Amino acid sequence: MKVVISQSMLFPWVGLLEQIRLADVFVHYDDVQFSKGSFVNRVQIKTQQGARWMTVPLQGAHLGQRIDELKISPQREWREQHIRLLERSFEGCPFAKEAIRVAEDTYSGAHSSIGDLARASMLALSKYFKIDASTRFVDVRNLDVPGFGSSRVLAVVKRLDGTCYITGHGAARYLDHDAFSHENIKVEYVNYRRLPYPQLYGEFTPYVSGLDLIANCGLEGAKYICSGTVSWKEFLDGSQ
Repeated sequence: MKVVISQSMLFPWVGLLEQIRLADVFVHYDDVQFSKGSFVNRVQIKTQQGARWMTVPLQGAHLGQRIDELKISPQREWREQHIRLLERSFEGCPFAKEAIRVAEDTYSGAHSSIGDLARASMLALSKYFKIDASTRFVDVRNLDVPGFGSSRVLAVVKRLDGTCYITGHGAARYLDHDAFSHENIKVEYVNYRRLPYPQLYGEFTPYVSGLDLIANCGLEGAKYICSGTVSWKEFLDGSQ
């Protein structure tokens, strides 16, 4: 069974959607410390003037707070500003209205924490592209697995009876690959294809919100969510 563990991210890029598609079980890992500059509460949007950050403001954030504890600003202006930014960005895109609808529907929900909102945005994109049918979504808080770092990730995979852990590239900095091997659990890294799709405003970039894929391609965008994986040894050798 293939397990993916990730912090929830706001309307994430295609690469995270590919992790969801590859997973038998996707674990929302939001009981960990929020890092300023992460993609939990912000994402890039491509505009005629270049990439712009779309950021959800947080209320009373301070060092050490967990993602699932961070409250969203109660002011509604930022939601309206985000929708206006998306409308300008997607003007001329064939499926702009569908992308805006996904954003509006997500923002209309009752989300008290940024973890809840980011999770809802991921699930909305997954549902739109129909890549969630064979994936089970789990909240790490319901697994009652203590610890931190690589050892906790391994413990979560074991708790779920996982046989393969799939991860993004950042895990290479801290993951104890030998510990996974000792438990007969494979570790695979996503081999991002970053497949270009029709996109406005100059040279293609894959590092923008999945809403951009909806706006430009509609349901056909699912065919661009297609990356596979490579073994950790192959990845670390740089031969992927």
